Amino acid sequence: MRETSNPVFRSLPKQPGGYAQFGTGTAQMQRGYQANPYPAPYQEARDSRATRPLTIDDVVTKTGLTLAVLSATAVVSYFLVASNVALAMPLALVGALGGLALVLVATFGRKQDNPAIVLSYAGLEGLFLGSISFVMANFMVSGANAGMLIGQAVLATIGVFFGMLVVYKTGAIRVTPKFTRMIVAAIFGALALMIGNLVLAMFGVGGGEGLGLRSGGPLAIIFSLVVIGIAAFSFLIDFDAADQMIRAGAPEKAAWGIALGLTVTLVWLYIEILRLLSYLQSD
Repeated sequence: MRETSNPVFRSLPKQPGGYAQFGTGTAQMQRGYQANPYPAPYQEARDSRATRPLTIDDVVTKTGLTLAVLSATAVVSYFLVASNVALAMPLALVGALGGLALVLVATFGRKQDNPAIVLSYAGLEGLFLGSISFVMANFMVSGANAGMLIGQAVLATIGVFFGMLVVYKTGAIRVTPKFTRMIVAAIFGALALMIGNLVLAMFGVGGGEGLGLRSGGPLAIIFSLVVIGIAAFSFLIDFDAADQMIRAGAPEKAAWGIALGLTVTLVWLYIEILRLLSYLQSD
């Protein structure tokens, strides 16, 4: 199993021959038959429900539900901020910090397949996206149509997602261990630059703009394009990890973990695209 750049996928327990508990359904069922006193037909029905293998339909359904919750809360958050701008900061902080906390719990607590955690993350992230979208579209971009800017960001995010899905399905770019290492290194490099830029900006370097990676100038535009590219290529690794989970016979509930991982990447991509569009449309 190749490693993925997405921390949600990377933390899934693995063992030789597939993910832990994913490729051992037959052996577990056989042990269940020997140890359980229930009549075979009833036991078989129980084990069938408990170990039903993951399908692409499960992934699509769980991911769609997760994104529906995120979208609904984002819309609510946007209009709450529109009615009272003072809510922008609280909603953004609660959503961002709460979402981060749940991702850490899911990742390090190995609870990616918990639907309550996944849907709660979607709700919190929706609060963040709605509020930050309002701020970026109405205050960071002078004279731009807020609805048009957000619509462009949403369409671009969807386009990149399905475009990379086509690239993966056609095999135009192969997901190899070397490719994965390159993307992971790029992610850590971009993250280091973001943190360094933030720290320098806090100390007033560059007139409070740090390295200028978020200033809206030419360097900021180039950096956003690079980050968008990294996020896009990360989808290939996520698709490959999900595909291998299906092939390994992962249980149906693993679809929630896939939904969480894809949503994390989608949120990251949307924010970067929205930021880039705000640069391009600012005066």
